Amino acid sequence: MIRYVTIVVDDYDSAIRYYTQLLAYVVREDSALSAHKRWVVVGPADSQGCGLLLAKATTPAQHDRIGDQTGGRVAFFYQTDDFATAYARMQTLGVHFLEAPRHEAYGWVVQFADRYGNRWDSLGG
Repeated sequence: MIRYVTIVVDDYDSAIRYYTQLLAYVVREDSALSAHKRWVVVGPADSQGCGLLLAKATTPAQHDRIGDQTGGRVAFFYQTDDFATAYARMQTLGVHFLEAPRHEAYGWVVQFADRYGNRWDSLGG
């Protein structure tokens, strides 16, 4: 099982606000490691599933990767039990959708870009 996936961000607190509002995630851990580095994990409230490790960029190479960790491919997949409600909430929050929702053999899907430009698929039945 994959426990965490890293997302390189520009600021811990704005990333926490974004992902907790957008995905309705909770902060699982937020610990200071040094004066400038924190261990920040957000994830589903039920503690199930993979957590997002929010890693603040500290080098020019890391700053260059913010929003383009996979070269433009979908990097992350957000599963929801209530696709219509999640989609409506995300619209209200001003999420940048890259397409209209579509129905596939596995259920509903819509692609969006997060505040950094990373591509996500939102999936639901």
